Amino acid sequence: MWVAVAVVVVAFIGLGSKFIPSDDPRVAGVVAFDPVKFGADNFGDVQAAVEERAVDAVTLGDALATDAAAATAKYAQSSSGGPVFSVTLTGVAGEGQSGVYPITVQGLNPNLLVRVQTGPAINGTELRDATDKFPFGDFTNQIAYQNAAAALNSELKTQVLEPYLAQDLKGKTVTVTGAFTLINPEAWFITPVQLEVSS
Repeated sequence: MWVAVAVVVVAFIGLGSKFIPSDDPRVAGVVAFDPVKFGADNFGDVQAAVEERAVDAVTLGDALATDAAAATAKYAQSSSGGPVFSVTLTGVAGEGQSGVYPITVQGLNPNLLVRVQTGPAINGTELRDATDKFPFGDFTNQIAYQNAAAALNSELKTQVLEPYLAQDLKGKTVTVTGAFTLINPEAWFITPVQLEVSS
């Protein structure tokens, strides 16, 4: 009797089991990071979050000049590289170098250098760090964490910046929403999530 019961139990377990090959990454408990999929799956959420958090540039500039600590506590997302601010502005693009344009924004301190990177090279980790969506603990190692930032930057080029890569934006009015890490209080280097250009 007990032998029969054991056979039934084993058969039942077998029906509910799924065979996983020994070379499947799940056997080791690690699924390989796919940067292309990560960028495509997450850029839209990052874009929406930055747009929602974005502070008018003049408002942010005044707040930082008045009390940087208070402005950081109110507006910034903390990261290992420094506080990351989401900002929106409209201004006139100056002469670009390698796709990086200085932007003159009426109402901002003229001593504040505001630059926007438009590609083809997009550097930095602002898109990854502008929200709390991607803590380091969610990634297997530092390489995957860096690849996540690069994947978001790559998706930015595909979804937002592609139409402007061959354009010279000098003298044009641009509306930018994006993020920057506050390293130098006299310089903002913005990675956009939205870019609109008018003559």
